[in-house]
Amino acid sequence: MIEKFIMAGDTPMHVADTEHGDRCVVLLHGYLESMIVWDEFVDLLKKDVRVVTLDLPGHGISTIEGEVHTMEYLADCVGNTMKALGIDRYSIVGHSMGGYVALAMMDNYKENIENIILLHSTTSADSQEKCDRRRREIELIKAGKKNTLARLVPHAGFAPENVKRLKDYIEDIAELILLTEDEGVMAILAGMIERKSRGEQLRDSGIPHLFIFGRYDYYIPVEVAEEMIAADPGAKVLWLEHSGHMGFYEEPELTANAILDIVS
Repeated sequence: MIEKFIMAGDTPMHVADTEHGDRCVVLLHGYLESMIVWDEFVDLLKKDVRVVTLDLPGHGISTIEGEVHTMEYLADCVGNTMKALGIDRYSIVGHSMGGYVALAMMDNYKENIENIILLHSTTSADSQEKCDRRRREIELIKAGKKNTLARLVPHAGFAPENVKRLKDYIEDIAELILLTEDEGVMAILAGMIERKSRGEQLRDSGIPHLFIFGRYDYYIPVEVAEEMIAADPGAKVLWLEHSGHMGFYEEPELTANAILDIVS
């Protein structure tokens, strides 16, 4: 991967690019992550496709722009990054929050998108309960207690059967959370609270799409995933039977093969 900074409109973006391949897959990380979470996963894709990863604003070493990072703003950052790279057509894999960004890209970049893969993500807006939880997280950050998120969030992302086996990755994610700028975390949380439902838009978009769910996902329970599937009969679906919310760590080969099947 070749790392570089690119101006996406007025926003400097930290990007990595394999630079080779006829088809391109863009990997969008989730909340409290950065592009480094994809490092090993890229190896499973790069022989078949060009892969681009990036730090979404507020994460990694990309910049923080204002107090609210809406999903539409992040979508424009991704779209402008791809334009700056000279890549006109691409498939998007969005993990969790990255999926919200992928969906928002349908507003202005529909003609550029070949496929959308929602990896442990949802098309629905936040429930009131989830909005309230995000507001509590903002208050934790303001109170200087980000270490609470670092202690709880990574562990909850993995299926119980994988916690011991993947404990080194869990520790790495906890460290990543601690390194994420407080202002960036709060801007992202505020943006997620504002996001809208996009299930109907995706269903009617004509863009081929794949939903990948984990059977033991704490954040997207099975019943929520099943409702999403029922509302979109045209979607392809993969259930990871031994995963929680982090299938690209928990069952990476199966996840990668499903992505390659739809983008090839």
